[in-house]
Amino acid sequence: MRDILVAGNWKMNGSSAANAELVAGIVGGVPAGDGFSLLVCPPFPYVAAVVEATAGSPVSVGAQNVSEHDKGAYTGEVSPGMLKDLGCEYVIVGHSERRSLYNETSGQVAAKFVAAQAAGLTPILCVGESLEEREAGTTEAVVDEQLDAVLDAAGIAAFGTAVIAYEPVWAIGTGMTATPEQAQDVHRHIRERLAGHDGTVAAKVQILYGGSMKGENAAGLLGQADIDGGLIGGASLKAADFLAIAQAAAND
Repeated sequence: MRDILVAGNWKMNGSSAANAELVAGIVGGVPAGDGFSLLVCPPFPYVAAVVEATAGSPVSVGAQNVSEHDKGAYTGEVSPGMLKDLGCEYVIVGHSERRSLYNETSGQVAAKFVAAQAAGLTPILCVGESLEEREAGTTEAVVDEQLDAVLDAAGIAAFGTAVIAYEPVWAIGTGMTATPEQAQDVHRHIRERLAGHDGTVAAKVQILYGGSMKGENAAGLLGQADIDGGLIGGASLKAADFLAIAQAAAND
């Protein structure tokens, strides 16, 4: 049985004071139980402070992005080693906003995935389709291309120490919502795609849902066979909202 991971992506939000309050609320309200874990991913400037604030708690810390380079003349970039040095355990790679707003290619995402693992970080690989792609019936082809870039670069064994997050881009911040069944269909496809390379790895990898999971819909989503948690955006910015999802995970 796979554990559930509830991961908060704070995006470009927060301040020192607001983050301290948020982390205190999350750490102080972690539900009792096992079989689930919590993760928060603050903006780069706050990573060290959040690592310190979560020390000794069951809450892990990750980053929202990383360079594919170890070091060098890459102004403004942050290397995997730097994140590891600060205490990060995870890093998001290939988020839909990075792909769409900053034109990150699947090849670049794959390079970031490899670099993150080389530094001892667990990458959370985001894959998913736009509304136009879903309406065109190309969801599976889009997801396959994004997955295959990493499989080609890293191999199936690399997914033994990685997480996948399925993001239906059309259901993020649009008011549209994927049903648990729609989400499950893509999660199942992802697992079957990996199983074509190695069934054991596919059975173990956590696949998170990244399409506006909230306290109200978390139980229905987490009750699906191949949904192993959530990559949470807006609902991760309020402790009560984030903990409601955590409670659904604890009850699953």
